[in-house]
Amino acid sequence: MKIAQISPLYESVPPQMYGGTERVVSYLTDELVRQGHNVSLFASGDSVTRAKLIPVCSSALRLNKECVDPITHHVIQMEYVREMINDFDILHYHTDYLHFAFSQSNSRPHITTLHGRLDLPDLKFVYDKFSHIPVVSISNSQRFPLPMANWVRTVYHGLPEDLYTLGSGKGGYAAFIGRISPEKRVDRAIEIALKAGIPLKIAAKIDKVDQVYFEKEIRHLLDHPLIEFVGEIGDSQKNEFLGNAQCLLFPIDWPEPFGMVMIEAMACGTPVIAFKNGSVPEVIDEEFTGYIVSDIEEAVTAVNNLHKISREKCRKFFAERFSARRMAEDYVETYLRVIDNNKSQGKTYMVAS
Repeated sequence: MKIAQISPLYESVPPQMYGGTERVVSYLTDELVRQGHNVSLFASGDSVTRAKLIPVCSSALRLNKECVDPITHHVIQMEYVREMINDFDILHYHTDYLHFAFSQSNSRPHITTLHGRLDLPDLKFVYDKFSHIPVVSISNSQRFPLPMANWVRTVYHGLPEDLYTLGSGKGGYAAFIGRISPEKRVDRAIEIALKAGIPLKIAAKIDKVDQVYFEKEIRHLLDHPLIEFVGEIGDSQKNEFLGNAQCLLFPIDWPEPFGMVMIEAMACGTPVIAFKNGSVPEVIDEEFTGYIVSDIEEAVTAVNNLHKISREKCRKFFAERFSARRMAEDYVETYLRVIDNNKSQGKTYMVAS
């Protein structure tokens, strides 16, 4: 099958540091190639992929200090796709709704995976207007704000099974990975660690939009001997960081669409203690991979019960449910379903040669 993967341009594929969507695009693209598909990736020029790279801009926009308006580059990206559209059996967008008007005016099979939060009031106008555009959710909970959207499937994210290895947790600390932002609630993670008497290592980036929040609400909380701020880390550092941790703290305060770091921890055999929001109940299995909690006290109790979770079983659960192989197979099934649906509706188009 000839497949186009259209990635956001904010980060390279895969990202050099923090970045969720582009990381998933990388795992999916490389696994599709491994399974024998002919894949083209529309992404930034500094991306590294097993697919054919169609570079839209020279480098990732977030790290490019000369980039003032990232939307301009994404508009150019859509034109690149339009010019090559007949080269593909299906187009897989990861760029939200930017292409909706363009896609509605042609009959080429396509799907869009929605990676972000959907509980923003303006979005309902878009999905009311473009209610026939086929979209994929990354958790069932993600769908709730937009019941009118044309949901064709939920496909959970996956990781290459050899990306991370089973860790021992010998570091004796709790880990936090993510952004320093109000919804990620690193302040909760700090409170949990202090009340449980366990060291906490925080590996997180601080976006410009969150700098004031960090300075006013978080910086002073780091001045405790049990708390260590590591800063932003990349893929090469995650295995050691998560593998040596006793647990991952995921005390979110928003409807998290998926939460990649949860399955990264599982891949290391590291249990997750997560607040019951968004996708958490779909990702965490309390028998094998951690604890779902509703408040600080329950989280502290969970820290004290970590010995009940087998790191080996946690790793096995990850391999069975959240591998890149399973993710790619689910998407291929979805591609074929969308292609067949187009044919059944009498839509005609040139077959990719």
